[in-house]
Formats: sequence, C-alpha cells, structure tokens
Amino acid sequence: MAFTAEQLVGNSSFLMSIRFLAGQMRGMFDAGPRLARLLASHQRWLLTQTAYALHLEYDPRDPTSGFTAVRLTGRITAHKVASRNTVLAFIEELYTYRFITHTPGDERRRPRHFEPADVSHQGMFAWLFSNLGALDLLDGGQRAAFFQANPSLMRLIQPRIARHCLEDAAWREPPEQVALFLWTEAGGLVVDNFIARMAMESSELDRLSVGRVETRALAADFMMSRTHLQRLLAKAAQRGCVGWQDEPRKTHLWISRDFVEEYCAWQAVKFAYVDEAFEWAKTQIEEMAV
Repeated sequence: MAFTAEQLVGNSSFLMSIRFLAGQMRGMFDAGPRLARLLASHQRWLLTQTAYALHLEYDPRDPTSGFTAVRLTGRITAHKVASRNTVLAFIEELYTYRFITHTPGDERRRPRHFEPADVSHQGMFAWLFSNLGALDLLDGGQRAAFFQANPSLMRLIQPRIARHCLEDAAWREPPEQVALFLWTEAGGLVVDNFIARMAMESSELDRLSVGRVETRALAADFMMSRTHLQRLLAKAAQRGCVGWQDEPRKTHLWISRDFVEEYCAWQAVKFAYVDEAFEWAKTQIEEMAV
C-alpha cells in the first residue's frame, strides 16, 4: 500500500528521508553539474520530467506521439508552466549540450522527434532510484532494489509520476516560501544544500542551524552568480525563511522551522506520486508474470 501525502507528513522519519534525498541530489550534481541543473529549478524539473515522459510514451503507430516540440509545448503551456518560447529554448539547450538527440531518420521529418541521450537516461534512473531509496527508509521496503533489478519499470513509473505531478497544482505551484527558491535558477540546489546540512538536534526549535555559509563559495559551487544568491537569501530573510545568526557578519545561517515544514509538505505530494506509481507498476509486472 503506497503512502499518501498526509501519511508522509505525519511520519516522524520523513525529514530524514528528505535529507537523504538532498544528499543524493548533491551527489548527482557533483557527477554531472550541467545535467543536474535541469532539476534544480521547479520550471526545469517540470519541463524535464514531462519531456522524458513523452519519450517513453511514444507509440510507433501514432507518428504524433513521443517527444516533439509541439507535444511538449502543448502539455506545458496548458498548465501555464512556461511560454512556448521558453519551451523551445529549453529544447535547444538540451540539444546543444547533447542531452537529447534526434530520433534516427527524423532529422528532416515533421514532426521531428527527440530522444534522451544515454547520460540523460542514466540521470533519470538515478533520480528515481534515489526517490525510491528515500521511501524505503520510512518502512524498510525494497523499492529501490526491486527497481534496480527490474529497470524496465521506468517505462511504467516515470510517465505516471510526471503526469500526476504536472496536473496537480499542489505540486505544480509550490507554496509561497518554497516557490521563492524553487522558481529561481539553481534554487533547488540551494535548498537541498541547506536541508542536508541542517542540524537535526535543533529540529524542535523555531530556527534550525545550517552552519557556516560562504556565499561566494556556494555560488561558485552551483554555477550561479554571487549577486543572484545574495539577492535570493535577502528576499528569503525578509520573509523569515532564513536568517543570519551573526549579523552583520553573515557567516552562519539558520532556516526557519515553518519553511522546513512547508517544504516537507510540498515534497510529500511528489513522494506520494512516486510511491503510487511504483506500486502500480509493480502490480502490472506481477500480473503479467502470472
């Protein structure tokens, strides 16, 4: 039985799972920074997941199916996630950095189909594997191991997650404090960094210590401008999401309990869809094996 979002939020170990996933995402970034940045802002997350799902849903009997510029634009703009020009620029970026290629034989055809390069397949597998591993921490399950042993489940699981997340406003439109970070370039990387470093012994306090944060080094690490990061932190401080323990030196950061709880509740929506899709796909496989 898959977890619901409400059950996840009420689970005392859920924050531990989120911290685990934050650490895994940092590992993905270290292994492939440019690819990992595709999941580092919420808009790009939605674009990436939807594009990958379209590819997996390709039906050779329907030439209009699959990952095409028209299909991605239609699905994204229908939910007002991005404009047509933003979608087209995103596809061009993917192609320029060789995260996608033209489907062989489609170079001159219309509609032109795209497919993920090997590095993109590996990145999406790692993302889903990490999410399943985070869920396993809550109940001692074997989701990640089962997925690793049955990688063909990706074709069933990922499109279902992508569709549900795109269609659900609770995930598509993050709450105000979370949106402040997640709608910005590399904002997801910043939040993951803070969550992973957060002092768990202070989890009952209103302010949770993150520790020493050097904005110059952090900005360079995530390939963003220091000015952009400082402005982001200033806006977050104005809203009480974060703050400095040592004003005016600004070297040691805290993050508010309200922000962490809001972030956990938002993440629970996605985790519930991941768990539901896994359980559904596993049932499909088991029924076919009978």
